[in-house]
Amino acid sequence: MTEQQAIYDTQADTYELLVSREDYQQNILPALEGIRPLAGFEVVELGAGSGRLTRLLAPVVKSICAFDAAQPMLKVALTRLEQAALQNWYVGVADHRRIPLKDRTADLVISGWSICYLVVWHPETWPAELAKALAEMKRILRPGGAIILLETQGTGYETPHPPEGLVKYYRYLEEKAGFLSTWIRTDYQFTSLQEAESLARFFFGDRLADKILQENWVILPECTGLWWLTPSSVEP
Repeated sequence: MTEQQAIYDTQADTYELLVSREDYQQNILPALEGIRPLAGFEVVELGAGSGRLTRLLAPVVKSICAFDAAQPMLKVALTRLEQAALQNWYVGVADHRRIPLKDRTADLVISGWSICYLVVWHPETWPAELAKALAEMKRILRPGGAIILLETQGTGYETPHPPEGLVKYYRYLEEKAGFLSTWIRTDYQFTSLQEAESLARFFFGDRLADKILQENWVILPECTGLWWLTPSSVEP
């Protein structure tokens, strides 16, 4: 089990606290709406985690089915969705490469900070694993549907600085899979320097946590990339 997998399986509440601090500028939803207006969409979310995108999208879309491989993360998502008094959602356990839905059931498939693990956890076979996931996304889309992926373009940087291990993945999306892309700032805003250091050390490691203390960062810069397929690219 990788360090990230262990976090998702055993420390979902702390992870949710971390991601609740991201995108204090509220840039994600306008960026998504700029790609495709979301009103009336039936959405499938992959790698929903603790449900931050789910809760962002549910008030806007017609319905959202949120899947994740980690049951403890979905338990947090379920609690937060119930607290928000939203009713147009469903959560369930599923792998990106085996989505338990019929063909042509979604107007949008979206995944945030999750498809990248097919690369990280399968270093030798990641192109084949990614191809399986993309094929499943296309299978469940209706004609005219779209795919949107969000991934980090660098934590602690004010302009894109993609993690070295993901550069090949991003290049694949754009050069082989036909995705268009852009990026936005989704900075973290913490309640204190102590919280910033503690949560960063928990997930990102000592190097970034030490830099936060050195720079006295209560706001941690974050760049997020968005990749999307137009309807003509999705359809066979």
